[in-house]
Amino acid sequence: MWAGVVVNYEAGPALAACVASLLADDGAGGPPAVVVVDNGSRDGSVARLREVAGDVEVVTPTRNLGYAGAANRGIVAVRRRRELGVVAVCNADVTIEPGTGAAMLARFGAEADLGALGPRITSPDGTIYPSARSVPSVGDAVGHGLLGLVWSGNPFTRRYRQVDVDPGTTRDVDWVSGAAIWLRCEALDEVGGWDDRYFMYVEDVDLCWRLREAGWRIAYQPEGRVEHLQGLSTDRHPYRMIVAHHRSLLRFAARRWSGRRRLLLVPAAGYLGLRTLLALFKRLVAGRGRMPKVGK
Repeated sequence: MWAGVVVNYEAGPALAACVASLLADDGAGGPPAVVVVDNGSRDGSVARLREVAGDVEVVTPTRNLGYAGAANRGIVAVRRRRELGVVAVCNADVTIEPGTGAAMLARFGAEADLGALGPRITSPDGTIYPSARSVPSVGDAVGHGLLGLVWSGNPFTRRYRQVDVDPGTTRDVDWVSGAAIWLRCEALDEVGGWDDRYFMYVEDVDLCWRLREAGWRIAYQPEGRVEHLQGLSTDRHPYRMIVAHHRSLLRFAARRWSGRRRLLLVPAAGYLGLRTLLALFKRLVAGRGRMPKVGK
């Protein structure tokens, strides 16, 4: 059995579409149980959802928990309702194609050491989103961080995002995007769930890293398919999201580096501070345009 947890923050009509797509994906023996965690939306998205799917449980925390905290809250809620082997956590601005749940569960059933699995993610125009990635080396992280703001095709970014790998290839990876991620509950329990100290960004990198440290594999399954609108929530507060992203990067570096490598935290903080300013300046120049992609 599997279930879906949807994290919502002012996703508008996309929330109802997301939940409808999950409930329609019944190829794995029936539709999944679905729980929505709403982080204080005021856009009417929850009201729209209740009009079309009034029996779906909506959890409303007293404050905005961020993505990781909401994911944890939703997983607890859905596991109270039924015993689960696998739970999918996704943004409210994704839609799941029929057959995805069955494809993902088949992989988990065949590979006992698989802890997390990511589907193929596309934009509405069919463009492949590079959702299966590497944890970059220090050199690749610096190169991607600086050049990625002005030259998305630079070699550091291409290597980190694995953009030259056939998107139809099933493979093991370092991490998969939390925009839509299927997780084995046993593995999730072993590492203590999502780290809710990450408010936004990098929580998926951190979770996959901890799963691999505990001996679980992370993989990409292109037979699972998800469409992602991107940016419906984060574009509402672009400057705050840029700062949150870089703060999360520093938190992950502090967690990942040990011994002498921790000496790199001081220059890393300076580098991330500089990149934050550059990203903020780029967004300011862009005016009312879309928020620049600052690392995801």
